[in-house]
Amino acid sequence: MAMNTKNLVSITEANQNISRVARLVDENGAAVIPKNNVPRYLAIEFSQVEQQEQEADNESTFAISKRLIEKNKTAYEELATY
Repeated sequence: MAMNTKNLVSITEANQNISRVARLVDENGAAVIPKNNVPRYLAIEFSQVEQQEQEADNESTFAISKRLIEKNKTAYEELATY
């Protein structure tokens, strides 16, 4: 997943300045909060979650599986070599 470094907020700053996290979500659609220099938490608008759930409800399990396999085809092919 590509990450925009403008969306990064340290966990300490997020704890002390939640309004900055909210502003980043409003401006950029998401805020990433790393822990020990590794992306750990993702803040997004609640409406995005609702939209994703609705889309998932409309897809069959088979269609979701097919989409994920196609999306990650290179990784699966690499794993198959082991």
